[in-house]
Amino acid sequence: MTIDIRQQGDLAASLRDVMADVCTPVAIVTSCVGHTPFGSTVSAFCSLSMEPPMVMVALNRESDTLRALEVSGRFGINVLGSKNADLAMQFARKGPDKFDDVRWTPSHGVPRIDTSPGWIACDVAGLADGGDHLIVSGNVVGADLQQSEPLTYHQRRFGTHVPFRVEQ
Repeated sequence: MTIDIRQQGDLAASLRDVMADVCTPVAIVTSCVGHTPFGSTVSAFCSLSMEPPMVMVALNRESDTLRALEVSGRFGINVLGSKNADLAMQFARKGPDKFDDVRWTPSHGVPRIDTSPGWIACDVAGLADGGDHLIVSGNVVGADLQQSEPLTYHQRRFGTHVPFRVEQ
């Protein structure tokens, strides 16, 4: 079966539109090579297993952060809160200066962003093909949470979750 490349392009655009309508959490994946920190904003991450504790994240094949975690064998997931939209934008761009003016602390060998309310530290468990991304699975070696409203991404904008009031 052959697929017309125009149809494939239309399919990719349609998928992008559908996925823009899916509310997702926002995080910054970090890693470190030597004393050099790396980080990228992602919305494609989730828990994978509770026994053993595992998570997974998708990173673009061209990502410097992906290369860093392949070298170090470790990564962190800084789960962002509603007050972290500026950080999400800062780490979404390309370039070596993403950590400029960002307070962070080494934790389990990777950068933990001080203002990030959620933290998951991982050892790389495996890499799998995901088209233009690689899917990284991680064995969780540490986790911490400080209560905060979550940062979400929906319809190409940052926001937060507002719970329904359920009447009984």
